[in-house]
Amino acid sequence: ISQLYTLNSQQIENATRLTSITVGVVLLIAIVLLFVFTQSISDAIAIPVQSITEQIKTLGIGNVDIAEKIEVRSKDEIGVLSQDFNRLTEEIHDLVTYKKVIEEDYSLEDIYARLGKTFIVKCGLMDFIIFEVINKNNAITPVFPLMLDDQEIFCNEEILTNCDLCKVKKTGHVISSITYPEMCKQFKPEQGKVHVCIPMLISGNVGGVVQFMFPEHDQDHAAQEKKLFKAEQYIKESLSVIEAKRLTNTLRESALKDALTGLYNRRFLQEYTETLVAGVLRRKKAVGLIMCDLDFFKQINDTHGHNVGDKVLKAVSDILVKSTRSSDLVIRFGGEEFLVLLLDVQDGEAFKVSEKIREAVGEAKIKIPDGTITKTISLGISEFPKDTESFWQAIKFADVALYEAKGTGRNKSVQFTEEMWGENEF
Repeated sequence: ISQLYTLNSQQIENATRLTSITVGVVLLIAIVLLFVFTQSISDAIAIPVQSITEQIKTLGIGNVDIAEKIEVRSKDEIGVLSQDFNRLTEEIHDLVTYKKVIEEDYSLEDIYARLGKTFIVKCGLMDFIIFEVINKNNAITPVFPLMLDDQEIFCNEEILTNCDLCKVKKTGHVISSITYPEMCKQFKPEQGKVHVCIPMLISGNVGGVVQFMFPEHDQDHAAQEKKLFKAEQYIKESLSVIEAKRLTNTLRESALKDALTGLYNRRFLQEYTETLVAGVLRRKKAVGLIMCDLDFFKQINDTHGHNVGDKVLKAVSDILVKSTRSSDLVIRFGGEEFLVLLLDVQDGEAFKVSEKIREAVGEAKIKIPDGTITKTISLGISEFPKDTESFWQAIKFADVALYEAKGTGRNKSVQFTEEMWGENEF
């Protein structure tokens, strides 16, 4: 019995030791597997989620760095989420970069051109027109692309001169013939196109319209909506910059124009003389300069008052504009003096225009509170660079010719000649 007890005790002790070793090995393997599994979960879920969270915080303060992309560690849902977030970051980066670029653009034309090219490159939209609303003229005009004929405008031409006919301008929201066919009566349905018109809201008003066209047979509405959504983001990023540029242009224009007549003032001439002269010399053309002065204008102010004098100046400025081409410049030089710049004229053409102006002013019957009044005008003409290679001296020569006209009877046009200039230097 003693021997059997000893033998069984040893067997039990060996079995217990083996069991303990087995349990220890199993626990060690479990711990290792748990560590590996935890690390794997951390790499697959925790690290990407943490990176996404940090990127979201960075985006929230306006910092976008596409170099800090989320590393895609798997092909599961977390991997797909990481890829989608990276694409979102790239799109936000593109929008931020785009806005910074257009803020540095010089003119509205540059901004519209860049917006149009962005629709093509970034959004995949090829068929569109950007319109600008000009409220003071109640007009809407295409600004990109610039070279359009009647066949390339898909709306009735009446909206170009009466923007109130445009449904987007009137309502201020998106108009889509994809959502509802023939929604806008101004769109030409016979072109085989459907349209989506998006307003550009500036200071609460419609400052422009972007019209996107799609083939009528294209039924992939999901793809269209995706492209349009992206385009809208670029439009929204552009609005604040366009508003600032338009305000700057308005302020600048008001500083360069005469408040009474609406003509350019002498400051405009001072700022743009260099550009004007460079263009004329490059084209190897001539500029006709006509200095105009109303005869006995002081008598109008003394007899009828300054209000009547202002009406006469306004009426004469309108005559000057109508008597010249749209490419010519009419400037209120000071008081009752006007300077007309005839660009790219032939020899002797300035004198003909001067006579046309003189006759038009003499024939005009200007309405005043007591009835009508007629006035005459004296004009002096010079040509640049024929008479002189200095543009400002050419203005002086026209002024000298004007004084010759006044000194020899008024109501006449006088062409500058060398005999009128007695000084050796200007």
